[in-house]
Amino acid sequence: MTVDYPNFQHLLYFWTVAREGALVRGAKKLRLSPSTVSAQIHALEESLDAKLFERVGRGLRMTDMGRMVFRYAEEIFLLGRELVDTARGRPVDRPLNLHVGVADVVPKLVARKLLEPAMSLPDEIQMICHDGKPGQLLADLAMHHLDVVIVDAPIGPGVNIKAFNHLLGECDVEIFGTQRLFDRYRKGFPRSLDGAPFLLPLDSTAIRRSIDAWFERNEVRPHVVGEFDDAGLMKVFGLNGAGLFPAPVVVKREVQRQYQVKSLGSIEGVRDRFYAITVGRRLKHPAVVAISKAAQDKIFT
Repeated sequence: MTVDYPNFQHLLYFWTVAREGALVRGAKKLRLSPSTVSAQIHALEESLDAKLFERVGRGLRMTDMGRMVFRYAEEIFLLGRELVDTARGRPVDRPLNLHVGVADVVPKLVARKLLEPAMSLPDEIQMICHDGKPGQLLADLAMHHLDVVIVDAPIGPGVNIKAFNHLLGECDVEIFGTQRLFDRYRKGFPRSLDGAPFLLPLDSTAIRRSIDAWFERNEVRPHVVGEFDDAGLMKVFGLNGAGLFPAPVVVKREVQRQYQVKSLGSIEGVRDRFYAITVGRRLKHPAVVAISKAAQDKIFT
């Protein structure tokens, strides 16, 4: 069977230009003319049948495929250096990378608690975290830019990405507020919340839809003073007493201590769920395995 391999010389030229951020600087680093380097990169693009750079003004910017190839090239040439070091008897000590995306709707305190087990493995892990919209993070996952994405809802059949949901755990959700708001709205909870100022996640999120349904069941009409796609920013406003806000019980102590608030009570029937999304059906990356195991055995027990 014939196996196709990229031309590693061409790959080196592409990698160098991508690292330097410009064709001229890359060519200077390689001690070659820009036209020679450009021709070799074009040959690599033809062999891969994909564009790796696109022009932006007078400069170059990597395409999505270019970023994926660059990540592979980083690993290839790093392994090459390790091979030389090992052959020459020099010590090799390289941490394993974990590229993780965290959806902006996931509370930062929860994200930290979920990811901490990856940093406690016997082998050193270098974590590269990206925060963003779930759609963009899932696109990066599909392009193998990320190893895992942490979200608050599973991907549905309408998402055109081949990936798999791994439930990390679920927990109750409670309503928090400053001492002033606690004193005013705690008695008669939850009916006392009618007309109370609230800071809530955007109505496009799963948790917001569940909270709205709870309000309706309890005949509560909240005064929504702010909606947020960043749970951390929502809590900062809550710290200043702008309104009551929801938070998962799994980080209740941290929320109360960090934001100086108290819990008015639980949102009955509403559960916050967190998922790890990967391109593989089975978890293979040791750091992702550690995250899943700790979530199921310790964090959400």
